[in-house]
Amino acid sequence: MQFHHHGYVSGEPRVQPAAGSGLDRPADLPDELDVLIVGSGPAGMLLAAQMSQYPDVVTRIIERRDGRLVLGQADGIQPRSVETFQAFGFAERIVAEAYNIAYMNFWGPDPEKPGNIIRTARTEDYALKISEFPHLIVNQARVLDYFAEAAAFGPGRITPDYGIEFAGLTVHEEGEFPVEVSMRYTAGDRAGEERTVRAKYVVGCDGARSGVREAIGRVHVGDISQHAWGVMDVLVNTDFPDWRTKCAIASAAGNILHIPREGGYLSRMYIDLGEVAADDDHRVRQTPIDEIIRRANAILHPYTLDVKEVAWHSVYEVGHRVTDGFDDAPAGTDRDPRVFLTGDACHTHSAKAGQGMNVSMQDGFNLGWKLGSVLTGRSPGTLLSTYSAERMPVAQQLIDFDKEWSQLMARKPSELTDPQEVATYYLATAEFPSGFMTEYGASMIVADAAHQHLATGFPIGKRFKSSEVVRVSDGNAVHLGHHAKADGRWRIYAFADAPGAGVASALADWAAWLASPESPLARHTPTDADADAVFDVKVIYQQAHDQVDVSVVPEVFMPKSGPHGLTDWEKVFAAAPSAWTSTDIFDERGLSREGVVVVVRPDLYVAAVLPLASTTELADFFAKNMVTAR
Repeated sequence: MQFHHHGYVSGEPRVQPAAGSGLDRPADLPDELDVLIVGSGPAGMLLAAQMSQYPDVVTRIIERRDGRLVLGQADGIQPRSVETFQAFGFAERIVAEAYNIAYMNFWGPDPEKPGNIIRTARTEDYALKISEFPHLIVNQARVLDYFAEAAAFGPGRITPDYGIEFAGLTVHEEGEFPVEVSMRYTAGDRAGEERTVRAKYVVGCDGARSGVREAIGRVHVGDISQHAWGVMDVLVNTDFPDWRTKCAIASAAGNILHIPREGGYLSRMYIDLGEVAADDDHRVRQTPIDEIIRRANAILHPYTLDVKEVAWHSVYEVGHRVTDGFDDAPAGTDRDPRVFLTGDACHTHSAKAGQGMNVSMQDGFNLGWKLGSVLTGRSPGTLLSTYSAERMPVAQQLIDFDKEWSQLMARKPSELTDPQEVATYYLATAEFPSGFMTEYGASMIVADAAHQHLATGFPIGKRFKSSEVVRVSDGNAVHLGHHAKADGRWRIYAFADAPGAGVASALADWAAWLASPESPLARHTPTDADADAVFDVKVIYQQAHDQVDVSVVPEVFMPKSGPHGLTDWEKVFAAAPSAWTSTDIFDERGLSREGVVVVVRPDLYVAAVLPLASTTELADFFAKNMVTAR
């Protein structure tokens, strides 16, 4: 963590200095604002935390509840989400309180006593095999708390406006604030009062029954399967030996997905309630908790559950739906979108794959920096069209995966061709639920793959997969990707050719160009801003850290920032192994020893891979998605 660069800090360093709309933030909603977020779920709160990094953008978030969420339904946190938490500054703290999934065990009928279940497989969880981050279980309410803290601590000082519900909107063709939004107060002295505000952009993060979706005429496309599940968070005494291990349990009486929760005692159980009749008309949703517990005991036989407390329970029918568009832009027109949908407002599915909260947060992360870039004048309005273009295919892939997984989870043991079928599928598809299979196609913010061979471990369009390097200034081994914060900046990583610092090389020539008036830094960084306000440029030399002389490192890699013009010493790294790491990032990520430039978007996806000599290509890439700075 870096601080003090704007002056000495003696308090909580996560609290950034207030600026712009964060100064003297009015208690009441303004009549006109830049961004209105509707709903404080995972997508909405992440979006608020991101927009707080753009204090010159007036952003407010409304929520019909009268306060914070107390008990959230979602709880699974995939490794990609923990990467995202790292960018927002709270990964270590949430990992400390969460349940870490180390194994997933599988149970099936005992061949000798089919009425009983036995353990059939014990598998290591996939997370730490494909990421440095774990697979977690933690209450959604706590995730929202952390994002709320990030939003309140950011320069924009964004906090939810509770007790206000969305009532409708109209998008006008003209005007600086073209979206007219009606709302009403639901709590406090103003309960029942109606209000109208105008916004430049509105984001519907208001769930599966989204009023924003209805207001812009978008519809869910899909259906509900004829299968129901009961779910409960419980405190129990039990003789089931794997109570604190994630399990998939299949018996003649049905199926259970068992997930231990944070805190050491609480667990969540998804209990198979079986097929639902075509004329049921959702009556299955009235299944009492006593019946859900009875079914759980029948499935677990010969083991028993003595339920002491039910913290929460529900019944749901598996639905798979994707909205026919993630924004309000009419098909066949070139009008930039003004209203966006995220999370359950645009895709719904079963809970058992642990994707709802995770994919919703990535919706918000994808959209947030784009809104910030457009509203601060860094990028043209056309950038906003890439949100729907990128996230709709991801949602469809999620639906396709979830259908297969939920159908497999619901099958009876007698219907499986192999007792290990569920375990095999779980491990074979690990990268998708982890969040690592998302791959954005070529666009104004994703270059083509012409130079992909120079960095095979950083696939263009996929998330930047971190690796350890050594910080030259102090010799500490650090993860390169962990220094990328959710601050709206682009990352440019320059991996040096063989010669070291201070000698003629392709890197030295590239650095000289980057410091010239022709470079993206000069073209797109405001003249009154810090040199690294828009682009965070880092260099990684091939040598060991003690062989890199920082006194001859090009100045573009050691910029001065803040009111005191302090040198940033934490942008120069070494790849060669040291006493603290055995990793060489060039080998680990398939990087050319001739040098390569890797460009990473503000939402941590690889946008371009280029040779050091391709300066014109780099300038042209940014010219497509950014405007010349004022």
